[in-house]
Amino acid sequence: MEIRYWASTDVGRKRAANEDNFLIDQDLKLFVVADGMGGHASGEIASAMAVHIVRDVVAAERDILQSYDDDDPRSHVEICTLLEYAVHHACELIHFKAQQEPEKKGMGTTIVVLLIIGARGFIAYVGDSRIYLLRGGIVYQLTEDHSLRNELIRLGKITADEFEDSPYAGFKNAMTRAVGVYDTVEVDTLDFDILAGDSFLLCTDGLYEYLDDGDIATHIGLPETRDVPGRLIEIANTRGGKDNITALIIQMIGDADDQDRAAEVNFTLDTLKSVPIFRQLSYQQLVRIMNVAKQRPLEEGQAIFAEGDSGEELYVILRGRVELSKRGVKVAQLGAGTHLGEMALIDASTRSTTAVATEAGKLLSIARHDFYEILRKEPPLAVKLLWSFVRVLAERLRTTTAELTDVRSTQLPDLTEELAEEVFET
Repeated sequence: MEIRYWASTDVGRKRAANEDNFLIDQDLKLFVVADGMGGHASGEIASAMAVHIVRDVVAAERDILQSYDDDDPRSHVEICTLLEYAVHHACELIHFKAQQEPEKKGMGTTIVVLLIIGARGFIAYVGDSRIYLLRGGIVYQLTEDHSLRNELIRLGKITADEFEDSPYAGFKNAMTRAVGVYDTVEVDTLDFDILAGDSFLLCTDGLYEYLDDGDIATHIGLPETRDVPGRLIEIANTRGGKDNITALIIQMIGDADDQDRAAEVNFTLDTLKSVPIFRQLSYQQLVRIMNVAKQRPLEEGQAIFAEGDSGEELYVILRGRVELSKRGVKVAQLGAGTHLGEMALIDASTRSTTAVATEAGKLLSIARHDFYEILRKEPPLAVKLLWSFVRVLAERLRTTTAELTDVRSTQLPDLTEELAEEVFET
């Protein structure tokens, strides 16, 4: 795929200096945006150090990029680890400089990093700068703000609408993570499929505070995007411009083969989203689930698992049909968009039914150990998944109870008639 990109930064209407920085390395296909903080030019130094140190670390490990194997999950982890290390190294050096120069003490920066390898994107981020994805006319935020405001909302302490009138409103820009304030920082990473037609916006809060999804969708998907960073900056300035403003736009241009792949990836994500267990997940969270899922072809007559087998995986039917039976008796017929074997994710007991494909298609499988790893690393995602599990199981319990009630009610007249006959005969 061809990559096109444009970027611009502006001091805004209220600030005397610009503490934002961005970096584009065309050779590495590396894009970085940082928003410094600290004042007295320290923020500008922190953000400049961050973008260049990250680039230098990635460039020094070019052999890792060149040996990347998209079919090997370990290779994905290696790239994410490299980006995480690059941000950690920047954090360490910025903090060290602040310790050596007292006037810079406390300086730090946000950072968002996007590295593109083939048709795969890798993100690392700290702070409240953001990366947006425009795909199929829909805008997705791929990063989560490491801010007090977002943390309070995520924990359910307050809603987004209530925040401005709350005692926390004065701390709107307070961050829970930043690069360089301390000698270490927790870095979030994400890797995902990049599709032909995708557009990305990397930006600082001085821009997105004045935009909604409609503004982003309208501008970053335009075929002629060279002037769009400037247009977005103009919008932010017109609407207040209270902070420095940076916009970096990337577009992915592909051919017919890329379009076919895009259709397949979108279909898989849409199917995953339709499964009740995953229905409440954000796009970013769905991508994390998809990253640990494995696809496998399904042939007619193929046994997926048998009654009494040990259960290790949840299956989602992407295409085809599957029949469930118990002791040779048909229990259910499942089609595309349905799931089976979900209890294997939370219970090591054996399978209670046999599953056989009655129509060729494709399955998506998620192993228990991968599911547990997500629960361990992603608390917000874990809460959503476990809550969805409870709701699915509760619904099945209600259905089973209703079915048992129906069975009893249909049998009761026969039992009453038999009892009446016995009484009459007696």
